[in-house]
Amino acid sequence: MVKDIVTAQNAFFSTQKTKDVAFRKEYLKRLKQEITSREDAICDALYADFKKPKFESLATETQLVLAELNHTIKNVGRWSQPEPVESSWTNFPSKDWIQSEPYGKVLIISPWNYPFMLTLAPMVGALAAGNTVVLKPSELSPNTSRIIAEIIQKVFPPEYVTVVEGGVEVSQALLAEKWEYIFFTGSTRVGQIVYKSAAEHLTPVTLELGGKNPCVVDETAALKLAAKRIVWGKFINAGQTCLAPDYILVHFSVKGKLAEELKRYITEFYGTDIQKSPDFARITTKKHYQELKEMLEGETLLFGGTCVDQDNYVEPTLVDEPKLNSALMKGEIFGPILPIIAYEKEEELHQYISNYGKPLAFYLFSTRKKFQNKLLSQYSFGGGTINDTVVHISNKRLPFGGVGASGIGGYHGKHSFDLFSHKKSMVKRANWVDVPLRYAPYKLPIRWVKRFKHLF
Repeated sequence: MVKDIVTAQNAFFSTQKTKDVAFRKEYLKRLKQEITSREDAICDALYADFKKPKFESLATETQLVLAELNHTIKNVGRWSQPEPVESSWTNFPSKDWIQSEPYGKVLIISPWNYPFMLTLAPMVGALAAGNTVVLKPSELSPNTSRIIAEIIQKVFPPEYVTVVEGGVEVSQALLAEKWEYIFFTGSTRVGQIVYKSAAEHLTPVTLELGGKNPCVVDETAALKLAAKRIVWGKFINAGQTCLAPDYILVHFSVKGKLAEELKRYITEFYGTDIQKSPDFARITTKKHYQELKEMLEGETLLFGGTCVDQDNYVEPTLVDEPKLNSALMKGEIFGPILPIIAYEKEEELHQYISNYGKPLAFYLFSTRKKFQNKLLSQYSFGGGTINDTVVHISNKRLPFGGVGASGIGGYHGKHSFDLFSHKKSMVKRANWVDVPLRYAPYKLPIRWVKRFKHLF
C-alpha cells in the first residue's frame, strides 16, 4: 500500500499541477471550509481521546490551524514570487533572484498530544509550497486521527494528500520509502530513528522534539502574575505540551510565596475537586500515565499527587526540591507535575540548566533587564518568553522549533512556506557584453586578482 501511495504521488507531482499557485489556494480554501464546518466534531474527537476541554480544543487546535490557513491563503501568492537580490559586479550585467520550488513528496508524522494542530499546521505549509503530502497521525489518539482522515478524503485527491493510519509498523514502512522531505513531531528518541532513516536517502528533515524547559523566577518577579501564567502554561492540556515549563528555579527568598500563589491559582482555575473540572484534560496513554505516577514515588509534595488509574488522571502536582538524579529530573516530564527548586546565587542556575542540553523553550520571570539579557545570551534554546509562558507559539511571524536535541528547523506562517521550499539561486546574464578577464590564458596581474574580493 505504501509503495502504491508513493508511486501515485510521484505521478501526480510530475503533472506540475501543484506548482500553480491558484491550484494550491483553491485546495487550502476547501480545507478551511471543511475544518470550519466540522469544528464541533473535531472537538468531540479530541474529548473522546483524552477529555480535552472544548475551549482548549478550539484555542490550541482548530483555531490555530484556521489562523495558519487564513494567513497562508492571503500571502502564498506573494511568497511564491521570485525574490530579487542584488547582483554581483563579477556578473555584470545580470539579473539575480531566488526562486522557491517544492521539494516533492513530503511525509508528515505527527504526535498524540496536540493531534489535530500538529498534523495539519505543517501540512498547510507543505501544500502552500507546492508539495504533495502523506500524513501519518498518531495511533494513540484514534478518534482525532479518524476525523483527520475523513477531512482529508473529503477535500483532496488521494494522489495529492493521503492519510495513512496505523502503528509503529506503518511508520517503519513509510520511513523505508524515499521522500523529498520528512517532517516529524515527537520524542527525541524517535526523532533519532527518523533522522537515521532520512539519512539513507539524504532526505532533508524537520524534527520538532522536546526538552526540559526551565522556568527561572528571580526575587524581582511579579509573583502573583508569574504564578498565574506558569499555572496556565504548565497545566493546559494536562501538561502534555512540549513548550510547557518543566521545572521552576526560584530565588530562595520568594520560593514560599510563589508556591502559595501557584496553589491558589491551581484551585482558582480547576476548583477544589479537580477531577470533576471540565477544564482539565487526561493523560492520553496508559503507558505515559504509569510513567508519571512512578515519577512521584518518594517525592515531597507541596500540592496534589492524586492519581486515578481508570481515568488516566494525574492531579496538578507541585514537587518540592527533587534531586537531580531522581526520575522526575532525568528527562522531560510531559505531564501535570511541576518541580520547584530554590537557588540562592545566580551561579547555581547553571548546574541545572546546563545539565539538560538545549531546551525547546526557556522562561524567565524578572524585572531586571541586565539579568534577562545575561541568561538569554548565555543559553541556547528553541524559543522563549520573558514574564510569561508558551505564548511565543501564538505569533505566526515567529519561527517555532528547537535546536540541538530539541529539534531541527522552524515553521509557522511564511517560515513554513520557506521550510518546505527549495530556494533555487538564479542568475540571468546579458549577451551584449562579455568581459574577457576570466578566460584563459590569464593575462591579468595577480595583484589585481587579489582585489576581486571587493567585486563578489
